[in-house]
Order: sequence, then structure tokens, then C-alpha cells
Amino acid sequence: GLIGEEHGNHNEAARFRWVVDPIDGTRSYIMGALMWGTLIGLMDGEEPLLGLMDQPYVGERFWSDKTAAYVRDAEGNVRRLKTRACPAIANATLATTHPDLFAKSSELKTFMRLKDAALMTRYGGDCYNYALLAAGFVDIVMESGLKGFDIVALIPIIERAGGRVTTWDGKPAINGGRILACGDPELHEKVLAFLKA
Repeated sequence: GLIGEEHGNHNEAARFRWVVDPIDGTRSYIMGALMWGTLIGLMDGEEPLLGLMDQPYVGERFWSDKTAAYVRDAEGNVRRLKTRACPAIANATLATTHPDLFAKSSELKTFMRLKDAALMTRYGGDCYNYALLAAGFVDIVMESGLKGFDIVALIPIIERAGGRVTTWDGKPAINGGRILACGDPELHEKVLAFLKA
């Protein structure tokens, strides 16, 4: 089966389904910024099995297999990805594409509360933020309004690098919505509790 942003869905009841977003970060792409990418994920039932995030402009590719995640740089060097330890929100680097993408004022207030508790916050990035998290450069990515094709490919990359991805209420993220990704699983639990408080 195929689930795609650009050309619709085909045989979406199939056990194995490709989930494709040809250009994630369209605004970045249009303005010539480097933070967009091509996302290709493979679902096995309700489980994200494999993922790939490719940034052809800079020549980077992030991907997962069944046990690990990797990055290939522009020179062709490949290394295994590993998220970094960061068990405290106060020490965390938080990233999101842009505050305007939090559709409801309550979502923005929730994000700003986490922003105020974190060490540092960076804007911009689209799918590249999640790749940076898997590579150990970012601790938290928090977004809202995502579709399944925006996140499915990124889930196995982050999780095989040691991180965790769910919705804001701790549910599976495969359908998109309000997304929380953390490099440190202990931090993820703390952020989920923080969001409920």
C-alpha cells in the first residue's frame, strides 16, 4: 500500500504500506532554506518498521534498519546515530518549526510553558529537527498539526537511536497530531508529566 501527501492513498488496508512525504518543510524548500527533506517510511500493520529522511541539497541521509539508525554525510561517511542523555527539562534543548504552527492558543501556551522551563529553544527545522534529535544535538522536539506522513518515517529513526516519540498524551504518533519526541526516554516521561500538570 501507499500513503502519500502528494498523490493520495492506495491500498491503505495492506499490511505493508509506504508512507511518503516528498518535501517535508515546503516553506523552507520554497525560500531556499536547508531544513526540508524527503520522508519515506514503511509501516507493518500499526508499527513503523523502517524510516528514511533524505536532504538531497546538502547530501545527508538519515535512516533506520530493524535495530539501529544511521546518517551518511555529504562525503559518504556513515555513522550510527545515538541520542544523548538529558534527564532534566532544565538542561534540554527544545526545537519546533515555528510557534505559529500551534493552531490553538492553548497549544501555544503549553509550548511556551515548556519553552520557559527548557535551557534553550530553537525555531525552524521541520523534519530536520527530528534528525538532529536522533543524532544527539537536540533533546526535545514538540509540534502540533502533523499528519501521519510527517512523522511515520522519523519514528523508527529516533527510536532506534535511543529516543521516544508519542503524542502529547503519550499515545502512538503514527497518525500525527500533537507530537512529542525526546532523545532521552527518562526526559520523555518527565515532559509528558509536565504537559499534564
